[in-house]
Amino acid sequence: MNKTELTQYIKSEALRLGFDICGITKAQAVDKRIQAEYRLWISDARHGTMQYLERNSEKRFDPTLLVEGCRSIIVVAMNYYPQQKISGISDYAIGKDYHKVVKERLFLLLKSINEKTGTAGRAFCDSAPILERYWAVQAGLGWIGKNRQFIIPGKGSCFFLGELVIDAELDYDKPFEKNLCGDCKKCIEACPSRALNENGFDARRCLSYLTIEYRGDLPQNCGNMLGECFYGCDRCSAACPHNRFSTPNTTEELQPQKELLEMRREDWEILTKEEYETLFSGSAVERCGYEQLMRNIKASKK
Repeated sequence: MNKTELTQYIKSEALRLGFDICGITKAQAVDKRIQAEYRLWISDARHGTMQYLERNSEKRFDPTLLVEGCRSIIVVAMNYYPQQKISGISDYAIGKDYHKVVKERLFLLLKSINEKTGTAGRAFCDSAPILERYWAVQAGLGWIGKNRQFIIPGKGSCFFLGELVIDAELDYDKPFEKNLCGDCKKCIEACPSRALNENGFDARRCLSYLTIEYRGDLPQNCGNMLGECFYGCDRCSAACPHNRFSTPNTTEELQPQKELLEMRREDWEILTKEEYETLFSGSAVERCGYEQLMRNIKASKK
C-alpha cells in the first residue's frame, strides 16, 4: 500500500467508524504567530484556574516532541448535535463522555492502520497538550470562529475533534485559509458574560468555565446570566448562523438516557448524590462533581 492508497484508506475507514469528516496534515512545529498568541493569552491569565494549559508548552507547540517519531496528524470530527435537548445542560454533555466515545473509535482506526502497514502512533481527544483546533485548520477541515469554536463549512460547530498522531508519511490536505465569520458578531452579542469580544476570549468570564472548571464561589451576578442553564452554556453556538446546517447525531453513545430526559426543574433542585451518580456515570458531567453541580443549580434561575 503506497502513501496515496494509505491516505485514501484512512479517510474511508474514519467515515466507516462513525466520524463525519477526516483531514490529514504534517506533524511539525506550530506557527510562531499562534505560539505567541497562546503565550500572551496565558500571561494575561485569561485561562483562569486551568493551570494544565500552562504546562508542557514545548510539546503543545511541537507534536514531534509529544509523540516521538511522528510524521502525520490525522484529524477527525464527530457530530454531537442532539436529537433532543436537555434544559440546563450543554448539548455536548448529555450522552456518554465524548473523550471515551471518540478515542474508542480512534483506537479502532489506529489498529486498522497498524494491521495494514505496521504504523504506530497515539490517539487524542481533548486529552493531551495538543492544539486541536489549530491542527483541524491545518488539515483543511474548517476555521476557528469568533466564538473560538471550530466551524466546519456546511456543517457548523457542534463537533468533537480527535487526532491520531502517527509515524507514517501521508498525502496532506491544504490548510483551510478562509474565515467565513466575516462581519458577523452574533456570537459576541449573544454572550451574556462578555467573555467574547473582537480581541479574543476570556475564560474567566465564560459561563461554561465558571460552571464546569471553576471550583470557587460563583460571581454574584452569575445567576442572572445563567438563566436556566447550570452546566455549560451554548448561547454563542446557538447564535452562530453556521449552525443552521447542524443535523441531529445518530451515535448511540451520545444519546441521553431516559431518566435524564424525564428530569424537570423541581427534580434538579432536590437532586441527591445517588441520583447524580446514576444520571451521570460515564458522562462528561462527572468532571463537575455533585457539590459543584448543586452550586450551579442553586445559582441558576428557576
